[in-house]
Amino acid sequence: MTIELRHLRAFLAIAEEGTITRAALRLHIGQPALSRTLRQLENHLGTRLVDRSTHHLELTAAGRAFRDRAAAALSAVDVALDPRALAVLPLRLGHPWPALGEYTVPLLRRWDREHPDQPLELRRIDDRTAGLARGRADVALLRGEVTEPGLVTELLLEEERVAAVPADSELAGRATLTLADLAARPVALNTVAGTTTL
Repeated sequence: MTIELRHLRAFLAIAEEGTITRAALRLHIGQPALSRTLRQLENHLGTRLVDRSTHHLELTAAGRAFRDRAAAALSAVDVALDPRALAVLPLRLGHPWPALGEYTVPLLRRWDREHPDQPLELRRIDDRTAGLARGRADVALLRGEVTEPGLVTELLLEEERVAAVPADSELAGRATLTLADLAARPVALNTVAGTTTL
């Protein structure tokens, strides 16, 4: 015989309610029909799932093991049949600094042109992985070396570091600076998502 979702739902109701009577009430079916459904499932599996020898039902060891598998299977089916899951979710692009600079508008325009059915959502998340490690982003644009385990990286481009100094500073007129030039001065660093250290 073919096992159907009703067999799994019946078994889980019995396991949760603790009696055939309460499970039958919960499922809006008669006790004999529920007992038959349980027997069919046990016959299919070739083992007893419920010990009915006492006034109070108890799951057998096989029943306890099967309960978790049945619950997982029903959950997966419920997720698969949820119409809300058919809506296209946006690709979440994390970044730990304000927007993507000069690349923001061209990226958004190109994405809309090449992937019209897949929304792109830019998310500013100030942490070292721009939300990847915590599941808040699907992909991320990061600066510097990424050492978080489990992440795959691809070098997109290299950029020069810049320093913002007061216009009247003697450093403002220089074409290049080193970190040593800045070491004796107050320096503002983003300690959460920044990549520069002194």
